[in-house]
Amino acid sequence: MINRFVFYGIIGWCIEVIWTGLASLLRGDLRLVSRTYLWMFAIYGLAVFLEPLHERVRQYSWMVRGTVWMVVIFFIEYTTGYILDLVIGACPWNYARDASLATFRGYIRLDYAPAWFAAGLAFEKIHDYLKRIGIR
Repeated sequence: MINRFVFYGIIGWCIEVIWTGLASLLRGDLRLVSRTYLWMFAIYGLAVFLEPLHERVRQYSWMVRGTVWMVVIFFIEYTTGYILDLVIGACPWNYARDASLATFRGYIRLDYAPAWFAAGLAFEKIHDYLKRIGIR
């Protein structure tokens, strides 16, 4: 379980660096500046606790599974943002700073729904791969 926690944490970090670097490019910054937080390693590592849910929803269509993942990821993003806000006094990814975004209390961005839908389906593939190669 610890090995998979670390694997998910590292994969999450890498994806976030690519995501924020591409967002930088879309803003016209050719330096492709990326950003993440050390907190994110543990948050992405929590994906190990979603593996049993993957086993339960495996038989459903990709649309149902993607929707489940989107809702679950929004819940995790909101909850961890709220907890960090309580513990350290700020949510590192506070989306409320940009008034043009549709957010919920600044902890989640509603326009990320398609990204979380796709990320959840990608997580299933990663989970299956880790099972296949025997990482415990």
